[in-house]
Amino acid sequence: MSGTSEKSSPGADIDAPAPAPEAPAPGDPGVAGLEVPVELTGEGAAEALEGAPTGGTPEAAEVASLRAQLDLSQKLARATMEKLREEHDRVLRAAADLENYRKRAAREKEELQRFAAERLVKDLLPAVDNLERALRAATEDDPLTGGVRMVLKLLEGALARHGAEGQSALGQPFDPRLHEALMKVETADAPPGTVVQEHGRAWTLGGRLLRPAMVAVAAAPPAAPDSAGGHGTEGTEPA
Repeated sequence: MSGTSEKSSPGADIDAPAPAPEAPAPGDPGVAGLEVPVELTGEGAAEALEGAPTGGTPEAAEVASLRAQLDLSQKLARATMEKLREEHDRVLRAAADLENYRKRAAREKEELQRFAAERLVKDLLPAVDNLERALRAATEDDPLTGGVRMVLKLLEGALARHGAEGQSALGQPFDPRLHEALMKVETADAPPGTVVQEHGRAWTLGGRLLRPAMVAVAAAPPAAPDSAGGHGTEGTEPA
């Protein structure tokens, strides 16, 4: 086995230090491969931390923990705002329902007060009708006429205090909404369809019809037969 041995040149010092490398000049292609430490502060540090890996350094782990806490806080804040919005809507609906209930209760109370005496008024109306009939049948010199008239006035005043009001239909055209026809009276003294008799006045309670007027309505009398038929009176003309 053959080999060659290296021989150091005369005068060479094996233990001499190697010469220091020269600093690269600007623009030298070798500069691009060097890593130069840079100190980041302020916004630059925050941006650098955001892009830092989750592991490896305590700073990166702390940043990841803070980011997770921030995400959790935002989620909780959104959930809380949603609950507050729902609660606000529920309170508004409850307030609207309460206001509607108050209005309905006030309206029902008013109607109850207005028509609470309806049954009592209906029970007293026959007495009023009989007193009016007695006055129509009595003579002026009857000593009881004044007492009957006074009692009738007292009854009408009591009914008026409870909101009841009587309305006469004599001489008015028949109105099926306000009048109840009991009979027809053939007469030439009033146009057909006119109320000529009244057996009971119409009564209202709080502006609402409580009882229609009980009336007799005028009807045209039958035409008299002509003289050629041998019936009737000579010179009589049909009404």
